Amino acid sequence: MGPPLPDLVPVPAGRLDVADARTGESRSVTLEPFRVARTPVTAGQHRAVLDAVLDADVLRPHPQGGPSGVDDDVPVHGLTWFESVRWCNAASRVAGLDPAYRVEGRDVRWDVRSAGYRLPTEAEWEHACRGGTSGPRYGPVGDVAWTADDGVDGPRPVATRLPNAFGLHDTLGNVWEWCWDYADTARYGEYRSLRGGGWADRTWSVRAGVRRGSAPDARIEDVGLRVAQGAVGESGVPAAQGWSDAEDRARARVPGLLPLGWTPLTFPSAEAADAKGTEH
Repeated sequence: MGPPLPDLVPVPAGRLDVADARTGESRSVTLEPFRVARTPVTAGQHRAVLDAVLDADVLRPHPQGGPSGVDDDVPVHGLTWFESVRWCNAASRVAGLDPAYRVEGRDVRWDVRSAGYRLPTEAEWEHACRGGTSGPRYGPVGDVAWTADDGVDGPRPVATRLPNAFGLHDTLGNVWEWCWDYADTARYGEYRSLRGGGWADRTWSVRAGVRRGSAPDARIEDVGLRVAQGAVGESGVPAAQGWSDAEDRARARVPGLLPLGWTPLTFPSAEAADAKGTEH
């Protein structure tokens, strides 16, 4: 019997309107069915997978607050985005699945046809979080989320608040969750997106439509991950479920003088990246 892996539940196909707060534009995204973990990855799941793979010393993080000394059913937290994608690949190997990510230094590429564990796209995350609802939350905040209103000093055991209609717990509150997408390749460089809110956040931050971003190597106490799974998109095309590599690259090309503080991301060419060696 292998280590405990996340319990995945099916999320149906759907359509989601995605707003861009900076430009004021919105677009409609059509999503294929996929699966997503019922809860954030727990400290117990995280540790068990790393104990089962040979390169655990490379993958093992040293997050603030755990997982050592933390109950197994508390969300693992303090993980960087890079550690999160590497953990997804490790979990895929443990499960006998092809890893979803090709990693070369700071360059990470997603094979959208892989059935391995992965981070959800932002559109997938929001669609899964809403569970068919359209308001800021899928229920009263005190019933569905751990927030600053509860006065706790760390993450709480998963699935101790009510789930949404898809059966997902803790998509709001408890810990923020890394997503696959860049936050904004024009303004914030390689920052990646975070969704959901954490245990110390005020309720206005704990809403289905709120997003935040941070550097992929940043270690933040109230940040964890939730995994998704499912082959989506077309083979060889780096785009799926509301995300597009081409759109990321186009957004990073800012004409004229840059506004103060903007740091557009410089992308390696697709040909150069494909020529490099890969690490799973």
